[in-house]
Amino acid sequence: MKALAIAAGIVFWTLVLGVAVLVFFPGGNAGEPVAVLQIDPAPRAAAPAPAAGASSLDLPPGFSVTGPAAVPSAPQQPVPPQLAPPGQGTNMVPIGPPAMPPPGPGGSLPQAPDRHGQAPSPDAQATAAAGLQAAQPAQPQPAAADLIAGIDDTGTVPLMPVPVLALVEDSKYGPLPKIAIDGRRPADVYARPSRYAQASGGPARVAVLVSGLGIPGGPDGDVIKGLPPPVSIAYGAYGRSLQEWVTKARADGHEVLLAIPLEPNDYPTEDPGPHTLLTSLPTDENLKRLHWLMSRYTGYVGVTNHMGAKFEATQSALQPVLEELKRRGLVYFDDGSAEGSAAAAIAKGLGLDYAVAEVRLDADTSADLAKALAELEAAAKASGAAIGVAKAAPSTVKQIADWAGSLESKGLVLVPVSAAMRSQRQS
Repeated sequence: MKALAIAAGIVFWTLVLGVAVLVFFPGGNAGEPVAVLQIDPAPRAAAPAPAAGASSLDLPPGFSVTGPAAVPSAPQQPVPPQLAPPGQGTNMVPIGPPAMPPPGPGGSLPQAPDRHGQAPSPDAQATAAAGLQAAQPAQPQPAAADLIAGIDDTGTVPLMPVPVLALVEDSKYGPLPKIAIDGRRPADVYARPSRYAQASGGPARVAVLVSGLGIPGGPDGDVIKGLPPPVSIAYGAYGRSLQEWVTKARADGHEVLLAIPLEPNDYPTEDPGPHTLLTSLPTDENLKRLHWLMSRYTGYVGVTNHMGAKFEATQSALQPVLEELKRRGLVYFDDGSAEGSAAAAIAKGLGLDYAVAEVRLDADTSADLAKALAELEAAAKASGAAIGVAKAAPSTVKQIADWAGSLESKGLVLVPVSAAMRSQRQS
């Protein structure tokens, strides 16, 4: 009996516990969550969207969190920076591309890169530049009162930073000058501004090119310190830190020309330097040498010769070189040292901006230099503009600077070489 009573008690309490479970936990099932809790956060004003890649909230099984849907913002496209051409380091100051010019003849715009990203060929760019220049309105003539004798003070000192990236072609040798897609030429962009360049009338123009820098055995670039800003400077392609010296010269207001070595009559007894252009080389080899020379620095308006009596007298060798300068928007200035030079005839046929020095300012004494400067003055008064070439030396630089201060009383004006070249073309 006692065992039966114990068994009946166990059954009774089991039933009581089962009923209690059903009362307090209805629908419970071992395979499902006991309860589902849904949490709705209060809405926020202008809630920022979660950052991409953020980790999601880990919740226990059977729980969920819902909230207002966020609209993802449009991704921002990165703008690639404009970089200076390779090999120029911190000396290269990038200049952003300017606005496109007005349409050319017939409403056509300058050529843009094709669908493969290739820039137009130098020939195509030169053609586009010619069309754009023809379409440009004539520049207003400066007032006669502004055309005074003395030292041309047009523009600013320093000149604009170089290079202008639109005028740079990257090559295996380094940066080469080119005509920009919008038609701008290095000869114009890198020139020192001058109100006398396009004006007619006013005082006769004199210009001086100081050469002999950046060549084997040449003086340091500091030798030109003290020259008036309109005096132009020719740097060769040899030596260290050429870009720094060119940048410094432009900072002092001087426009720059590149002096390239050309074969003299007694080569190799007289050797202008490495990469000299030779009459015995095929055209493609001379052009490779020219590109190497042109890539040593940027910011020059054109090219002048270093020696070259034999090369300049050989039309078959000189013509491809001048054609290349024309395609790249540069001028050619002949220093007048080569007798029988074919440069003038070739340049005229190509339509290349060209000039030759009327007076060589090479003198051993101060009296000789004063005589040469007087010849330059006379040549300018006779033709309206004249250019002289002097070798860089401390005594020569000082005498030229003193001479420039006397020009106002003589009714002459000192202008950059590029301005005198334009004046000569007009006259």
